[in-house]
Amino acid sequence: MTSYRGSEELMSHGTMVANGLSPHQSPSEITDAKKAKLDGAVIPPSRVVHIRSLPGEAGETDIVQLGMSFGKMTNVLVLKQKNQAFLEFQDESSAVAMVAYFQANPAQVRLKPVFVQFSNHKELKTDASHAFQNHNAQAALQAAHSVMGSDEQSTILRVIVDNAFYPVSLEILHQLFIKFGKVLKIITFTKNNTFQALIQMSDAISAAAAKTSLDGQNIYNGCNTLKIDYSKLSNLNVKYNNDKSRDFTRPDLPTGDLNLDAMSLGGSSGVLMSPMPTYHHGLTPPQITTIGALPAQQTAVDFQEVREEPTIIWTQGLAPGYGIPGLPMGAMSAMNAMGAFGIPHTALGAARIGLPLTAAMGSAVILVSNLDEEMVTPDALFTLFGVYGDVHRVKVLFNKKDNALIQMADPHQAQLAITYLDKARVWGKQIRVAQSKHQLVQMPKEGQSDAGLTKDYVNSPLHRFKRPGSKNCQNIFPPSQVLHLSNIPAHVTEDNLTTWFSEHGAVKAFKFFPKDRKMALIQMNTVEEAIHALIAMHNYQMGESCHLRVSFSKSTI
Repeated sequence: MTSYRGSEELMSHGTMVANGLSPHQSPSEITDAKKAKLDGAVIPPSRVVHIRSLPGEAGETDIVQLGMSFGKMTNVLVLKQKNQAFLEFQDESSAVAMVAYFQANPAQVRLKPVFVQFSNHKELKTDASHAFQNHNAQAALQAAHSVMGSDEQSTILRVIVDNAFYPVSLEILHQLFIKFGKVLKIITFTKNNTFQALIQMSDAISAAAAKTSLDGQNIYNGCNTLKIDYSKLSNLNVKYNNDKSRDFTRPDLPTGDLNLDAMSLGGSSGVLMSPMPTYHHGLTPPQITTIGALPAQQTAVDFQEVREEPTIIWTQGLAPGYGIPGLPMGAMSAMNAMGAFGIPHTALGAARIGLPLTAAMGSAVILVSNLDEEMVTPDALFTLFGVYGDVHRVKVLFNKKDNALIQMADPHQAQLAITYLDKARVWGKQIRVAQSKHQLVQMPKEGQSDAGLTKDYVNSPLHRFKRPGSKNCQNIFPPSQVLHLSNIPAHVTEDNLTTWFSEHGAVKAFKFFPKDRKMALIQMNTVEEAIHALIAMHNYQMGESCHLRVSFSKSTI
């Protein structure tokens, strides 16, 4: 049983929960709260319910499902590292009913007992800058409300993959949909030369949340678009566990006969039978060259190694030559080439660039290699990589100064930097940018010097994306010859700017914005020179309290 931790230790994920006071508690407050619990003191009623001892795989949909019977919910927050969650109701009476019910009838989440009580907090205030977490919460709440107000509570989704440029496997679909609840069954098939799937979730809320969040998203950068609607089927009858179909509740099912390759649509009304098997047990996954077309040497997954809810760390920490169970190595290469896993609709313009969906599973640390040892500094890397996210720490490796570790604010931003900066030419060399196996960049121990090669930028005023709704989030572009300049004071002329920038390369063109002279475009001779100019000129002081802002532009002059 997890011990009660004061005001529930809410700040570990950077998401704010407040009750009118500072969410950071003093040691005396924490001690008082622990003492109150040990003394059997009753926490006064609140609209916010606190759930403890959650299983690690629990998500927002699990918490919402726990509370939907008691009234309208207005917010939900899951702290995975703490195995805790908070559920806010519109009315205090709903929270009172929930706590009373689960005191008499112990609650379970994913078959594990959990503890339900009132929170010390009177409301949840989530930080809008944490778009991924807020997106999941709103999707879960919207799904619950749609289910509560509808007679139709379908648990089966029909998924069509449009514009399929890279292969899609059953395992990829499982990892996408399990984020929204328990996946019971999946059947994949090809219809009209289009890859499709039927996915049965454990409950209507999970199905609705998955549909809300994933419909219209791209699995890979700019392609493999998911189109999701509800199926009219009431149940999927899966006969075989193989690379075409899977019943995650029946690991005992056979993989089938190699010689049968037809799909059976038999069964009672409203029930779809799984495709007939096409592969032997124990082989490796198929190399799908185009959706619906397989090469001559077809292979399949060793399903004895598949668990009901496998935990797969996708590309992080894999040794060379080793891929994801059930994922074709060609698809792995495609993922790496496209920047691996990206961000949801609301964060950093992902809808525009179409980054894939499961960034939260990766690391926020990236490894940059093939740097110029004489030119590289933490500040230079902070400025360049800060174009694509908020850089928290930079470490240039002491014994290998052409390598550096960069810790971004979150995995979404890390993948954005990989997508845009891998293979860029910087200081005359083509750098390589990839995800690191490290989860964070360590600062030197106290008293230990590393010659200034490691720097912490968490509190830097130069972060571009800290302010929610910033226009920077919609203006993220790959390195280009044309740079966008802003925050230009009235006394700075075209000659001033072209003279300053010419120190870092040849200036080919310049123009002020006709309706806003505080902004301008400047074109360098090459993309590499533009990168050098951005590193040198971003935050360039042009007046007593005026600093230039520089970013890449998609415009031409």
